[in-house]
Formats: sequence, C-alpha cells, structure tokens
Amino acid sequence: MKGIKRNSLILILVSVLSVIVFSLTALAQTEININKNNIIRIGGDVVVAPKQKVENAHAIGGDVTIGEGARVTQTAIAVDGDVILEKGARVDGDVYAVGGEIIAATGATIGGASGTALDSGRWGTYGYRRRGIGNFFRYLFHIGFHILNVAVVTIIGVLLLLWRPNFLLNLAANVREYPLQCGLWGLGGLFAVILLIIFLAVSLVGIPLLPLVGLAVTIAFVLGNMGIALWVGQRILTRRERTTMQEFLIGMLILGLIGLIPVLGGLMSSVVNIFGLGALITWLLSKRRTRSVV
Repeated sequence: MKGIKRNSLILILVSVLSVIVFSLTALAQTEININKNNIIRIGGDVVVAPKQKVENAHAIGGDVTIGEGARVTQTAIAVDGDVILEKGARVDGDVYAVGGEIIAATGATIGGASGTALDSGRWGTYGYRRRGIGNFFRYLFHIGFHILNVAVVTIIGVLLLLWRPNFLLNLAANVREYPLQCGLWGLGGLFAVILLIIFLAVSLVGIPLLPLVGLAVTIAFVLGNMGIALWVGQRILTRRERTTMQEFLIGMLILGLIGLIPVLGGLMSSVVNIFGLGALITWLLSKRRTRSVV
C-alpha cells in the first residue's frame, strides 16, 4: 500500500512538473522589452528590424539577428546561438556568441570587442544549425547527437560507478525517498540559473563568466541524469541478483529511448533534468548539514 502511494505521488509530481515546464517553454517565447530599448528572449530568436535602434539585444537559446541598417548602441549577445549582422548593421558595443558564431555581412560594423565561447561551428549544442538544413535531416542530426550524448554520459557514469559508486547511489536514494523535495529544489535551481544567466548577460562584468556558468550547469545536469538513470534501473530490475552497474545501464537505455520520442521526449528530458538537478542539490545540502553537525 505504501509503495502504491509513493508511485502515485511521483506520477502526480511528474505531471505537475511537465505542465510547468511546458508553460515555461511557451512563455519563454515572448520577448522581454525593458524601456522598449532592451530586448531579451529566452528560448527563441531576437530580431532587430531593419533601421531599428535598440540599446541591447540578448537571446538565450536562440540567434540575435540585426537587420540591414539597424543599430545596437550597447551589446549584442547570443547564448547557444549566433549573432548575425546583416549589411550595414552596426553594434557600437561588444558582441559575444556563447556556443555559436558571429556572422557579419559586408558593411556591418562592431565598435567594441567581439568573441565566441564554446563555439561548435556548424553544429550547435543540439547537434545542428537551423539555417540550410531541412526538417528531415535536422531530425536525423538531432537523433545522432542524442545517441552520442547518451553514449558519452553512459561511459562517464560507468567510470564514476567504478570510482565512487556511493555518489550515484545517494542521488538515486534521494529521488526514491524525497521525490517532492527533489522536484521543488530542481525547479528552484532552474529558475536561479535562468536569473543568473540574465543578470550576467546584461552585465558587462559578468559576460566572461557565462561559459563557466554554462559548463557548471551542464555538469550538474549530467550528474543528475546519471542519478535518475540509476533510480529508473532500480525500479525496473527487481531481482535480488541485480548489480548497480546493470541498473544504471538499463536506466540509461530507457532514458535514451525516451529522448528519441518527438516533442514528448524533449518534455520528459526536461523533467528528468529538473529531478536530477534537485537530487544533486538535495545531496549537497544533506552533505553540508552532516559536516555542520560533525
């Protein structure tokens, strides 16, 4: 009876988080205008129309396109996207692309510094660039990149289990024992990361820190996903002769297959990221409390 209640609680929590993630994804497609001169967009592209003049143009998870003859008086920044300056476009300040490229047409000018970080060339963080690739080939590249990601994370997880098996066991135990706490901590951590990225993006001093923040968040999501994979494997394999390695490999296989499902796979992957991040935060907090008591 207790197991049925726990499963029901986890199912309800996953459903609620799925709705929240879906709502945030839809909401993030809206541009944020500050004094009608500063445009920030999360999860989409920012386009400065031809001949338009703005102070800042920032996109997190999209491209920044400055149209022909348009002008940005301060900074243009794209995180996981490209900064594209069309003919005659002008940026008086700095231009940065984190995980993308700076593409300037003939006659475009950049008054300040410019640079790229984590530049993956034609292939972006998700394995492809939108421009010049058809939907079918884009989906194929996405599948290939997803499989490569799963393989790399699996190898790292196997090495981590051989080196520090208790770490992933603790993450899986947190998800099993405190699912609600992990979900809430993960959601709060995600909000904190988004706010931190926005703060650094609008701050000239914080711009160089964006690659470090991106690397730290990526590591946190990878570690959390490995803990979730182990937990999934523990739920699937119920025989006593199971091993932790078998549970982890089965869990990674299931998560990898879920990620291949169009639309739903991306939504579930977001929920997994939230739970994994929450499990990692819960583990860090419990470890800190233990040290304080000692």
